[in-house]
Amino acid sequence: MSLQQFIAHNVPQVEETMYALVEQIEAPEQLKDAMLYSLKAGGKRIRPLFVVAVLELYKKHEEVGYTVGAIIEMIHTYSLIHDDLPSMDNDDFRRGKLTNHKVFGEALAILAGDALNTLAFGILARMEITADKRIELVNLLSIAAGAEGMVGGQVLDMEGEKRQLNLTELEHVHINKTGALLRFSIEAGAVLADATVEERDVLKRYAHHIGLAFQIQDDILDIEGTTEELGKTAGKDVASDKSTYPALLTLDGAKQKLNEHYEAAIQALDELQVDAELLRAFAAYIVRRKN
Repeated sequence: MSLQQFIAHNVPQVEETMYALVEQIEAPEQLKDAMLYSLKAGGKRIRPLFVVAVLELYKKHEEVGYTVGAIIEMIHTYSLIHDDLPSMDNDDFRRGKLTNHKVFGEALAILAGDALNTLAFGILARMEITADKRIELVNLLSIAAGAEGMVGGQVLDMEGEKRQLNLTELEHVHINKTGALLRFSIEAGAVLADATVEERDVLKRYAHHIGLAFQIQDDILDIEGTTEELGKTAGKDVASDKSTYPALLTLDGAKQKLNEHYEAAIQALDELQVDAELLRAFAAYIVRRKN
């Protein structure tokens, strides 16, 4: 199966699972509408696809991957709703649509994000997998999504707007802000697939480099992409004098660093004893994407 076929087959499955999980809860309809609005805004669904891709490497059942993938996408979507708020990035568009607070107001947007965040952990706690796997995944997700991961990275990113970060500081921001959920996605797949400790270490190294490559390509696209291609305001990082890889390394230097992380990710996969062609294809997709 090619990467395109894999994406075409699995994205609808993830989305169907995700929407059903929200639609079945007992909550105010306006709140559910706001939650579903941002979930249905589209996106590449990279994080849930990574869960399913790792499971496929080990020939494991995909249904559990769809649920865990939906959970991760809920966390990611809540972070975008909050990130777009006037008190943070103050964006009017996300994925080519009006941002949540522009449609539902700031208060309901904040609550929709809160609801997606907490619902994700509840679904994970109730999943029909072994108790030890549930506990491990809840712990790993709380680290990846919270102060030690994504949220902490967002704080570092805001602090970095006040000064020019060096490369080590910039990487630390994105290892947490962007990379943490990507790493969790891949590690969650490994946990569900009963991968060995050694295999999990290899996959975490792959995820580390892919997470940084993802952010570097985002920074490059902010310069080279258009608003129509990106589905959000192009050139905003440059206009706000934000610390980015091109700003720090030049555009050519950022592209070189992107390739270094891509090569490191591929080299990590060479240590696996299973056929990792799908993960290789994902790495190429991330560094060559246009949005």
